[in-house]
Parts: sequence; structure tokens; C-alpha cells
Amino acid sequence: MKTYLEFEKPLAEIEAKIEELSALAAAQGRTELGAELTRLKQKAQKELEETYAALEPWQKTQVARHPERPRYRDYVAGLITDYTELSGDRKAGEDAAILTGLGRFRGRPVAVIGHEKGANTTERLKHNFGMARPEGYRKAVRVMDLADRFGLPVLSFVDTAGAYPGIGAEERGQAEAIARATERCLSLGVPMVAVVTGEGGSGGAIAIAAGNRVLMLEHSIYSVISPEGGASILFKDASRARDVAAAMKITAQDLLGLGVIDAIVPEPLGGAHRAGASTIEAVGEAIDAALEPLLDLAPEDLIRQRRERFLAIGRTEAGAVRGS
Repeated sequence: MKTYLEFEKPLAEIEAKIEELSALAAAQGRTELGAELTRLKQKAQKELEETYAALEPWQKTQVARHPERPRYRDYVAGLITDYTELSGDRKAGEDAAILTGLGRFRGRPVAVIGHEKGANTTERLKHNFGMARPEGYRKAVRVMDLADRFGLPVLSFVDTAGAYPGIGAEERGQAEAIARATERCLSLGVPMVAVVTGEGGSGGAIAIAAGNRVLMLEHSIYSVISPEGGASILFKDASRARDVAAAMKITAQDLLGLGVIDAIVPEPLGGAHRAGASTIEAVGEAIDAALEPLLDLAPEDLIRQRRERFLAIGRTEAGAVRGS
């Protein structure tokens, strides 16, 4: 069963009719339905093209959160060979919202870090919906330390609504753990490429996304707070999330213009959830293109480039924000 978003209801009705007629034609051998099926498929294609050609920021937010989008484990399975998962922060415990490991990307040894939301209810509970506790960020730092020691490029896959805000997480130093992870990203003497594959929520995202190159999938989002959270604070009304999503400039297209990210990875028509394999392939090509120029840089040059990149965000020139 496909999961349709609210704005996809017209498309859902057409595709339901296509499935119904296809089943009828197959069961009864009614070849005369072929012309009607062709017409409906053309109509569905047109509806899909028109819908995704003009998505609003709030609609992109819904696409970014689609439960069938490729997840960290999907990217690892499609892009990383000889993968060995590493667990535990060597301080307190294991956190399943951030997964880490070592493997090979196109033959090159790499360290891999990413948020995992889970594919079903059981997995989502296990992975805490991708919202990491301090142990997850400290585990990420441990793997970045290993990468730095052995000269391994770091690949990061970001997909979280934000760090877990529970009492236990706060008691164990959530803010400090996020700050240390962000600091470690910025001090790495090896190349780091980060990809926002779904949601990039606040410090919970940037803690593993402060790389030399930051990429975003076409319909992903990246923001300091969720649209609902922003609406609750500004208007005391979460239902105004649509307005806040537009005002915050959270889409890949807006953030590329503002210089927050370096490139957009195109998604298949209808979003990554409709064609996971081709999305993963496109992400692999984009990572390869972003990583290649970084491989010959000296550690001090990588650190300088990364720091200058982030310090330049929001810098004004003659009263204008960079990229505007």
C-alpha cells in the first residue's frame, strides 16, 4: 500500500482507478480497457508533474518526512561495501538513533555516520524516530576520531526532526554532546561530506553535518526548528506551521541561494519515496563529485576550508546577505 500525502489526494484517486481497472482487465481478459488505462496513466503522470513542479515549503516538509523515503540503512546497503557497524560511545551506552560504521565507498575506505528513523513502528520505537540521545553524538565523535586517526573520509547522512529533548538526555549532557560533535566535525583533518536526506532538524542535525560539503536532496528540509515548533513559539498555534515553513526558508532551493548548502541532489519525479534505488544512486554520484576535489587537500587546508565555509554563512556584503 502506497502512502499518499494530503496534497496527493487527486493523484491517489487516479492511481486507485488504474489499479482497479488493471485488476479487472487481468481477471476478465478485457482488452478494451487498454485505451482507458492508457488515458488514466497519462492523466496520473500529468498530475504528478504538475503537483511536484510547484510544491510549497510546507508540502516539501511533508515529502521530507514521508515514511517510505530511503533511510540510513538503505544508503549503506546501496553505496557502502564491506560495512562493519560500530556501536557504543565508550562512556555510557548505545544509541540507535545514530548509526555508525566503517566500510568502502566505491572502493575507498570511509567512515559512515547517519540518523536512522526505522521503517515500521517497531523499528521507529527502537531508533527513537531518529532523535538521538547524548550517547549517539558521543558515538559519532568516537567514529570521527577513528576516521581522523586513520585518514578516512567521513560520509554523513542526516535525517532527524532534532535531538531527543527528554529529561534523561538533558541530564546526561545533551547540549554538550551536540556541541562536542559539531566541534569535532569542524576540526577533522579528513574530508567530510554530509547529505540531508530528509529532515535536518536544528542542532541534532548540524552535529553531524558540519562538513566540507553539505548536500541536500531536492525535497528535503533543513532548519533551526520544525515549522510546528516555530509556529507554537511565534503564534502559540502549531496549525500555522505552513506560514512558518515559508518564512523560515527551509527548502533546499532557498538554502542553496543563501549559501547554507553546496548542492542539491535531484529526486525522481514524485519524490525519493517513489524510486528509492535511483535516489540512492543519485546521492552516490553527488557524494563522489563532492568528495573527489577534497581528497588531495592537506588536513590544515580541509580544516580551514570547512571553518571558512561556515563562518561565511549569513555574512553581509553592502547590506545584503551572502547568496541573496
